[in-house]
Amino acid sequence: MAAPGITLKSADDIAQAREAGRLAAEVLAMIAPHVVPGVSTETLDRLCHAHIVKVQGAIPANLGYHGYPKTILTSVNHVVCHGIPSPDKILKKGDIVNIDVAVIRDGWHGDTSRMYFVGEPSPLARRLVETTYEALCAGLREVRPGATLGDIGHAIQSVAHRAHFSVVREYCGHGIGRTYHEKPDVLHYGQRGEGLRLEPGMVFTIEPMLNAGKRDVRELGDGWTVVTRDRSLSAQWEHMVAVTPEGHEVLTRWPDGTGAYAPV
Repeated sequence: MAAPGITLKSADDIAQAREAGRLAAEVLAMIAPHVVPGVSTETLDRLCHAHIVKVQGAIPANLGYHGYPKTILTSVNHVVCHGIPSPDKILKKGDIVNIDVAVIRDGWHGDTSRMYFVGEPSPLARRLVETTYEALCAGLREVRPGATLGDIGHAIQSVAHRAHFSVVREYCGHGIGRTYHEKPDVLHYGQRGEGLRLEPGMVFTIEPMLNAGKRDVRELGDGWTVVTRDRSLSAQWEHMVAVTPEGHEVLTRWPDGTGAYAPV
């Protein structure tokens, strides 16, 4: 019996979520060659929208969600999350950018994000991005029946703190399925053995946000963009994962790998 508010997915449900996740991951692979110095985040948004609608025949889940005006979220350098694409935001050499995309296929949501280097990043930026990916992988490795959400959070924060980075606490992973954001909330910090116990059929995202400086963030006046208070760099990676009887399955594997990173 699932905890209150938790919807356990059947094998057929997970197959639907897997297909939506595959499409979302495909968008991030498609856009990778376009993330170059001189491109605007608005251009990246248009390319992703066209791919989702015209090539995939899917629905951009972010567009219009709670009034959000674009298809993707583009968070550059000190932007933690929810950056809005703009014709005025031109990527330059040395930038790091998170692109977050979600699609709907046959009523099921796929949601994933990854980091991109625009040219050669600084050593600190590279280390932050690599550590954040390592933290995501550490969290994923904890996903299995009988584990707890606290196990996931503890694994993530342990990787972050070992590298002297901070974990953003205001935003978290979430259950996902026919509804974009469901229970449970998946915190990226915690204590082993604490929190909800995982069961086969749970589907949720893990999406740690790590800052090079302090963990404090603030939301800008547009009501979406979240930045680090100290303007330090921030990085985020996100996967959708299903709890299986044997362990877990990542539903948003990137078809092209992730540059220097092997697919999880």
